[in-house]
Amino acid sequence: MRRTFYETSQHIQDRAVLVTLITDEVRRSRLRPEDSLQELVQLAETAGVAVLSVMMQQRESADPRWFIGKGKVAELGAVIAELDATTAIFDQELSGAQVRNLEEALDVKIIDRTQLILDIFAQRAKTREGIIQVELAQLSYLLPRLSGHGRNLSRLGGGIGTRGPGETKLETDRRHIRRRISDLKRQLEEVVRHRGVYRERRKKSGAIQVALVGYTNAGKSTLLRQLTEADVYVENQLFATLDPTSRQWELPNGKLTILTDTVGFIQHLPHELVASFRATLEEVNEADLILHVVDASSLMREEQMRVVDDILQQLGAGAKPQIVLYNKKDMCIEEQRQMLPLDESHFLISAYDEADLEQVRLAVQQHLSGRTVTYRLPGARGDLIALAHRIGEVLEQEADGQNVQLTVRLDRAEAELHSYKLEPYLS
Repeated sequence: MRRTFYETSQHIQDRAVLVTLITDEVRRSRLRPEDSLQELVQLAETAGVAVLSVMMQQRESADPRWFIGKGKVAELGAVIAELDATTAIFDQELSGAQVRNLEEALDVKIIDRTQLILDIFAQRAKTREGIIQVELAQLSYLLPRLSGHGRNLSRLGGGIGTRGPGETKLETDRRHIRRRISDLKRQLEEVVRHRGVYRERRKKSGAIQVALVGYTNAGKSTLLRQLTEADVYVENQLFATLDPTSRQWELPNGKLTILTDTVGFIQHLPHELVASFRATLEEVNEADLILHVVDASSLMREEQMRVVDDILQQLGAGAKPQIVLYNKKDMCIEEQRQMLPLDESHFLISAYDEADLEQVRLAVQQHLSGRTVTYRLPGARGDLIALAHRIGEVLEQEADGQNVQLTVRLDRAEAELHSYKLEPYLS
């Protein structure tokens, strides 16, 4: 099966044919090959590649030498010659030997899905931490494949353009790569230490933390900007935001929280990236509440939600309290709306609708609030009265002789840390 696309720009350097293999294992899974392939088209376009054509091959299993089989490779070569393509991008991960064989047979750059995602991350990384993490992921992916890659190794095994750590002659020096990996890991450990210090400082200050997570392009950055008036980059493309952003966010009751936007997830997210970005992603583990942002209009919505849940489990954050925000309601058809399980933890919203944003604020406030209690405190203990105000919302305050009676709706996070000091004064 082949599907042709028109080139959208005369100035795009890489011109690619995309290839996917549908095996018996894929057929038995919940993945729809068409959806994964369409996502590969988006990834390629995000990387600045002109997608000329798409090919699908069906086999019981992958060919260990040619991946898609020798006959299909010949057919792919004819398509590449006809369209004057410079690159073949595969939707699955290839071995080093497969890359070498395909390069020799097709005489174009061979890239798999993992390399493509790594390349996009390399384009998006702006901060020192992001750049270190991406280079570490690229080198960790490349090292075991050195023996299989050929002429394109000087550009990270044939990556898009000339980005990445490919300026050095990687193919001739495994030791150089290992030394560089060790150096990057040391640098990342220092970043992790600084992040840990900052995290502890936030804990001591009693700051409540809320994390935005979700599939890439679900609208997390837009939501952060609309809720906090943050000056963040927002664009309708995959992985528009790579580096995490935290902003102060005031809830309707005046309580201040820290809202953090995290890197978007995607199916088959390279494990090298998950490992390298663990320090960043672990911000999710420190959150008191997770806002799972979902593109409600996506035909892959359920699969995208499963991917996010799986990665949260990998990070040890699967049991965190969670509110699901089905975003982009204005793009949903009626059938999609009717299938959504809407309740006090699941909301259909538009990030640009102020009424919906207020609904989100109230829902977060409610989830962060615990039970309502009454304290009878000595009037002379200003420190305890101040603590009562700190760990929740004071609903009523009444002087009673030498004592002060406070009715407080507790914040769950604050109460867990500090309410024990007030327990002797429970009324």
